[in-house]
Amino acid sequence: MTKSATDGPSPAGRRTAAAGTPASGTGTAGAVEGGGSAGRGVGKGRRPGGPDTRGEILRAARDSFADKGFTATSIRAIAREAGVDAALVHHYFGSKDELFIESMALPVDPRQVAAQIMDGPADELGRRIATVFLGVWESPDGQQRMKAIIRSVVSSDAVARIMREGMGQMIIQPVSRFLDTPDAHLRVGLAATQLIGVAMARYLIELEPIASAELGTLIDRLAPVLQHHLTG
Repeated sequence: MTKSATDGPSPAGRRTAAAGTPASGTGTAGAVEGGGSAGRGVGKGRRPGGPDTRGEILRAARDSFADKGFTATSIRAIAREAGVDAALVHHYFGSKDELFIESMALPVDPRQVAAQIMDGPADELGRRIATVFLGVWESPDGQQRMKAIIRSVVSSDAVARIMREGMGQMIIQPVSRFLDTPDAHLRVGLAATQLIGVAMARYLIELEPIASAELGTLIDRLAPVLQHHLTG
């Protein structure tokens, strides 16, 4: 749920990697279509929190992520664009990761997804990844948000770059370190392509029999393939 401007920061602990517990935020397409910086208070000095301060920060974040990508965007630059002090950005969102999650309307916290994936033995990694990933898609709200994200990614280079850098830092890199092999990034990347392909076939294209297959059946079939990519 999106908080009002008078609320405190949105704690990451309220999000879970399980399906059906969406992260708050606004539409992904807004990352590149949310308008420019006009009327955002640039050059007017810093101002205290007001009725739309949180929204102004989110709009500034979307523009910055779209223009510069995740890695080059800083809290200080977002604050300057929104016309507020950097401390106020931290007050509402806590960190750049948190601001990314909210501004892209992700249905789950990627950091918690990575933690859940890595919570267990390496020889069961494929099954955990398939279970967590498909579980997000099986939630009605999660599926709606994930569809919007995928469509935005394939239609916008800016959104694709944001997602590539942000998800890379919060999921791909930690899981690669967990594998601790010289080709870990390639292995995790191959697993990711497998998952994205299944998600597009099942939830966007609705390709049969993938679309109507039981979730447990899909996980059983995907798990050994993902495991081969990761540790085979």
